[in-house]
Amino acid sequence: QVQVLESGGGLVQAGGSLRLSCAASGRTFSSLTMGWFRQAIGKEREFVASISRRGGSRYYQDYVKDRFTISRDNAKNTMYLQMNSLKPEDTAVYYCAAELNISISSRESDYHYWGQGTQVTVSS
Repeated sequence: QVQVLESGGGLVQAGGSLRLSCAASGRTFSSLTMGWFRQAIGKEREFVASISRRGGSRYYQDYVKDRFTISRDNAKNTMYLQMNSLKPEDTAVYYCAAELNISISSRESDYHYWGQGTQVTVSS
């Protein structure tokens, strides 16, 4: 069983930055493909970014790829999402997702392990 826990959400003004963290346990971290998803009120959960097991491949939703950076530190069992130039449209609950031994993926159905989410609110 894999446990994931997000942190780092909060309230920020438009144009500001936040860094989300996701700590995972229960399996060797380098065996986990990791991803970030988000869900705004009244909308379906959507893909944000994902990173391969050793961090060599990264994939972004088009809307965020020039503003957000996904990374991981396998020695610390932690994944990050650096979010810059935040916009009110980025307001959502951000979820960390993990899956064992899969290729990098943007599909929600590929991930079995999910965190509880962390709220990001961007004020205008």
